Amino acid sequence: MGVISTVLGFFGFGFGFSAGIVIGYFLFIYVQANDVKDVKVRPLVEYDSKSLEGVLPEIPLWVKNPDYDRIDWLNRFLELMWPFLNKAICRTAEDIAKPIIAENTAKYKIDSVEFETLSLGSLPPTFQGMKVYVTEEHELIMEPSLKWAANPNITVVVKAYGLKATIQIVDLQVFALPRITLKPLVPTFPCFAKILVSLMEKPHVDFGLKLLGADVMAIPGLYRFVQETIKKQVASMYLWPKTLEVPIMDPSKASRKPVGILLVNVVRAQNLRKKDLLGKSDPYVKLKMSDDKLPSKKTTVKRSNLTPEWNEDFKFVVTDPETQALEVNVFDWEQVGKHEKMGMNRVLLKDLPADEIKVTTLDLLKTLDPNDVQNEKSRGQLTLELTYKPFKEEDMEKEGIEGTDAIEKAPDGTPAGGGLLYVIVHEAQDLEGKHHTNPYAKIIFKGEEKKTKVIKKNKDPRWEDEFEFLCEEPPVNDKIHVEVLSKAPKKGLIYGKETLGYIDISIADVISNKRINEKYHLIDSKNGQIQIELQWRTS
Repeated sequence: MGVISTVLGFFGFGFGFSAGIVIGYFLFIYVQANDVKDVKVRPLVEYDSKSLEGVLPEIPLWVKNPDYDRIDWLNRFLELMWPFLNKAICRTAEDIAKPIIAENTAKYKIDSVEFETLSLGSLPPTFQGMKVYVTEEHELIMEPSLKWAANPNITVVVKAYGLKATIQIVDLQVFALPRITLKPLVPTFPCFAKILVSLMEKPHVDFGLKLLGADVMAIPGLYRFVQETIKKQVASMYLWPKTLEVPIMDPSKASRKPVGILLVNVVRAQNLRKKDLLGKSDPYVKLKMSDDKLPSKKTTVKRSNLTPEWNEDFKFVVTDPETQALEVNVFDWEQVGKHEKMGMNRVLLKDLPADEIKVTTLDLLKTLDPNDVQNEKSRGQLTLELTYKPFKEEDMEKEGIEGTDAIEKAPDGTPAGGGLLYVIVHEAQDLEGKHHTNPYAKIIFKGEEKKTKVIKKNKDPRWEDEFEFLCEEPPVNDKIHVEVLSKAPKKGLIYGKETLGYIDISIADVISNKRINEKYHLIDSKNGQIQIELQWRTS
């Protein structure tokens, strides 16, 4: 009887369950509710502020406030760079924390405090928008809205009194509105000298703290106490108008304003080593200020002379006498091929007395490395006459002092009423020869022809060659012809030299402006350009 009841009950359950499924399906499909209302679709402009916040609880600042700009590109940048920024920030934070920990462990009789793990997690901060202020000062002010829900993995191991405790920070949240000021703006990369950071309001900082595996922040009252303590401490240090100042560079050095003039007279050289196999060397001197982007200045070439005398004067603008140096190189001029270096040395400006003539004789060296054994070999001496003349305060305030590339005067002997046309062929770009590209430039002015060095197999050559043309009177109606050619390779007997393009430049603009430094599109060249600097110097 029991068996029959069990079988009937089983079949009854199966039939009832199947019938319930079928009946429920039909009721769900064919029976409609009577209390369902149609959804009303309204534009967002018709919502009030409370309703809008309910629909969109996280509205970006660039939507609510027109003063904030949308910076999705920055968030995208952070997302891509975060794996690398995370490691860099953690390494920097660890380096900063180590001396602070070492100072306090002895104070509180703690054996050691070490980071077992230190990672800010895989989630980068997000900027909701940024406000930028325009001021009359040389500064840039930005106010980004920062929100960061991080998943850090920061574990600190503390050892004291023979005990070991592990503290872990988890589930970090930071909401802040900082003001970042870059000032002063300077013409030297990265274009600002200091970073000033302030908080425009008290930040919101929330995190979990686990001690020995238990959540310490779950203790009643501790969470609110920690929150308020953090807000007060951070606000007392960085709440505006208080700032965190991060120096980037010395503003006085970054501005690179001239503070004086260095007068150099290249007197003579002696005991120079012979470089040519046949005959003597043909020496000349190149002079340049360190940290100066202007091309080097050169003396004339003294043919077949190992004890040359020049007595030639040069002027250099000084921007930082404490760190700058005059770099001197002696070369052997070659008709063909690269000019060979005969020796080098430098003079530190900080060793020069102000407004006094100092005659110094420099030993020519192989390199500027004091430990280089090759410098023990004698290469000759070079005698210089140096005078450093610092500017007076009233002179530095005058207009025109700020330029570091002031036009020099023409040398003595320049005809009265005339002058010196100074030509610097800097570089060319996108040159293309038909069969070869070994470019050099040819300059023709009033029938006088001069050429730059040849740079082999280069479509973007950089020459930095300088030339002088003495004029009896200002050439206001003349033009200078610059032609770029490609020299045929020695093995290429089939194809001769090729013309890569040319340009004719009127001298009238140079006479009126004293200097022109521009790029010119070469005629008869598809994309070729050449950069030429022209200076008109008068006595």
